[in-house]
Amino acid sequence: MSRFQLHQEALPHLPVPPLQQTLDRYLLALQPIISEEELNHTQELVAEFRKPGGVGERLQKGLERRAKKTENWLSDWWLKTAYLEYRLPVVVHSSPGVVLPKQDFLDRQGQLRFAAKLIEGILDFKTMIDNETLPVEYLGGKPLCMNQYYQILSSCRIPGPKRDSIVNYAKGKKQSRHITVVHNFQFFELDVYNSDGSPLTTDQLFIQLEKIWNTSLQTNKEPIGILTTNHRNSWAKAYNNLLKDKTNKESVRTIEKSICTVCLDAPMPRVSEDIYKSRVAAQMLHGGGSRWNSGNRWFDKTLQFIIAEDGSCGLVYEHAPSEGPPIVALLDHIVEYTKKPELVRSPMIPLPMPKKLRFNITPEIKNDIEKAKQNLNIMVEDLDVKVMVFHQFGKTFPKSEKISPDAFIQLALQLAYYRMYGHVCATYESASLRMFRLGRTDTIRSTSVESLKFVQSMDSPDKSKADLLRRATQAHRQYTDMAIRGNAIDRHLLGLKLQAIEDLVSMPELFMDTAYAVAMHFNLSTSQVPAKTDCVMCFGPVVPDGYGICYNPMDEHINFAISAFNSCADTNAARMAHYLEKALLDMRILLQSTPKSKL
Repeated sequence: MSRFQLHQEALPHLPVPPLQQTLDRYLLALQPIISEEELNHTQELVAEFRKPGGVGERLQKGLERRAKKTENWLSDWWLKTAYLEYRLPVVVHSSPGVVLPKQDFLDRQGQLRFAAKLIEGILDFKTMIDNETLPVEYLGGKPLCMNQYYQILSSCRIPGPKRDSIVNYAKGKKQSRHITVVHNFQFFELDVYNSDGSPLTTDQLFIQLEKIWNTSLQTNKEPIGILTTNHRNSWAKAYNNLLKDKTNKESVRTIEKSICTVCLDAPMPRVSEDIYKSRVAAQMLHGGGSRWNSGNRWFDKTLQFIIAEDGSCGLVYEHAPSEGPPIVALLDHIVEYTKKPELVRSPMIPLPMPKKLRFNITPEIKNDIEKAKQNLNIMVEDLDVKVMVFHQFGKTFPKSEKISPDAFIQLALQLAYYRMYGHVCATYESASLRMFRLGRTDTIRSTSVESLKFVQSMDSPDKSKADLLRRATQAHRQYTDMAIRGNAIDRHLLGLKLQAIEDLVSMPELFMDTAYAVAMHFNLSTSQVPAKTDCVMCFGPVVPDGYGICYNPMDEHINFAISAFNSCADTNAARMAHYLEKALLDMRILLQSTPKSKL
């Protein structure tokens, strides 16, 4: 048994929470977001569902049996329902982007030198994965599942007509030895190891990248990568069509097998300093459209690092194999690595020319590309994304008040939303289940009875609002602790629903109820992705009339990325950013003007 396997074997299995507990907590979670009338109706459905010997107990037993015979009762189901069977494009709707701090180079030379150093950093991290020397992470003293780290390199998503799949070339005899480099919509296979198995140095990589650059100067090529931005069913058809040709098939397989992709982007239009980061966020999420860099990607690839001539850089990743934190840990490692001085000047053995990947474009494929371009440009026009750096304070302030920074930020989001719309909404915050073997995420429902009481009191003369603020943050902290221990409600309810489908029994009324639909319609989809690097992750909304909000709390400032759709008249990212900033400041003033109570 390898070191990694031993670690994994020792991790506990994800529990199936007690049925009655989940049903009680479900009703509690519904209280702030639905009317009393709807709640009464749902209470009847819950009472029916939870009867001794009833449908709930039958499904619960099915789940418990499944948990006994699998490594994780949820992980396969979740991968399929949340990712592989999801048919909307991965661009905007699924794949998160990360905006890195602007680099200080301003020309091609600097861009390629930085790219070379970055690739060397990736390979340095890959060595830790391959040798299984990656330090185990802990949360609250408990070791975490490290499996996601082993899924992010040398992997790729493959489109299918009803369900996609993932291929992984990290293990086994035929390990990937190359990365894919894209420049001016042209793909190259770049070997990153010498014949003796040692990784290429920055100097060697730089020379190879220059060769790639100089053989892809013309921009008249068909942007084949744009096909990966389409609706999954359309892309699956186009994919099968594309692979009928032997040359195309070889080229696509080379991309799929590569360790990762490095995109050398053309410069984007210059913008003013204050909107620069928002523009880069859009560039990371979708490339800016078919006129700009969207064709300079293969969006099915798990990891794509993006480096533009003007110093903007970051990455986009395909979400199915991993959550944000492992991606950010890899990023932190690479960023630290790029700061190191170069130790050795490598002997200049002539290296083979990187191989350009050829594609034969039939009229049918050209037509597929045109359709993908049109659909993508509509998506690009529709995405409203704003990066806000909140400079007034960072996580040091809530900590000084003995409040969890995450709970403080989540409550500020609740307040901002309430002030904008006059009501609260179902809110999703991802919680890590990595305390368990193959754990992914569950949902922290940030909208609670306590958070509603607080936001309603905030703009009234109520004397107890500082108390209500503290109570709401404590309720959030409790829900978080419950979630990371496998006791939240969302994945359990999903499991019961999927169990009903698997057992071929009729769908329980509970899941056909409007309240269930309201509870699952997350107008606020949020995630805290902390990093050592001063970066921010971003993703699209999960509903047409919602927001996608990601944040990285640093000591003295907080990075936020807020997204919405322009096609929805009721949502606006800049307006949300404005209300969020005000909420954070008002909450600080409230705490500072109130003596600490003995709560």
